[in-house]
Amino acid sequence: MSGNVALCPCGCIGKRSKGSFLEKTLRGASDPLRQTMFSEDVARQPGILQQADPRAKLIGMIVLLVAAGLVHNSLSLAVMYVATLGLAAGSRLSLGFLIKRVWLFVPIFTAIVVLPATLSIVTKGDIVLQLWTWHGEPQGFTRQGLLTALLVVSRVAVSISLVVLLTITTPWTKLLAALRSVGVPRFFVLIIGMAYRYIFLLLETVTEMYESRTSRTVGAVRHDKAARSFVGASAGALLGKANHLSEEVHQAMVARGYRGNARVIDEQRLRRTDLVFISVAILSAAAIVVGDRFLGR
Repeated sequence: MSGNVALCPCGCIGKRSKGSFLEKTLRGASDPLRQTMFSEDVARQPGILQQADPRAKLIGMIVLLVAAGLVHNSLSLAVMYVATLGLAAGSRLSLGFLIKRVWLFVPIFTAIVVLPATLSIVTKGDIVLQLWTWHGEPQGFTRQGLLTALLVVSRVAVSISLVVLLTITTPWTKLLAALRSVGVPRFFVLIIGMAYRYIFLLLETVTEMYESRTSRTVGAVRHDKAARSFVGASAGALLGKANHLSEEVHQAMVARGYRGNARVIDEQRLRRTDLVFISVAILSAAAIVVGDRFLGR
């Protein structure tokens, strides 16, 4: 096994072995996901969003998402994003955590997707940065294309931020019950709930299978045909375990009276503050849309 020279904590010179890609992937994916998804500490904090009823939050977020999809000015989306950060601060969330969780994934990927639309060969307009010439015509980034890309990325960032706020500040069971109460099909809610609960169990199973194999391996692990056969056999065994587990879980849920509806122990009613929350969300969305129309003139 290859290794690179490194210093151990005691200061002695030694070799630090490089783990396999599969091992790094399993260890890197299991712990952060389990800590992030299983932790409900944030949802129990006394913040603004945590105190609101899940149904009120869901309705308010849907209204704001519709407003984000209707606006056509990046300045309006910037105002919505700042308001989203204010909601996060009022809910005692780490702004750094929210920003990294949002911007390191979907908006950056969206920017890569819409990048071709910024070029003059796709979007005609005023060229702000020339890259090449084609038959004597300058080609490059256009102002209209850049503004369109900025609008799309801003809209995605605002939408994902709202969704992240809703999921972080709401316990998972209450969120499923809120989805069911607003008319989401119970089959859809059932699939989401089961996937959320048992994806981590399957991940733990894969990790245990890999660790049991490495604990019985003498010497260096070889990435040859036998290793690839182990990966294929493990995938087949995992599929069989998942199928068997799904049957057992379904039978246990039916035996306990489950009929497809997500239920919570502490049933809550919409309070006056929840109605105020919904009203504020609707008024804010209307103000954003109307203000965007004035900015567009």
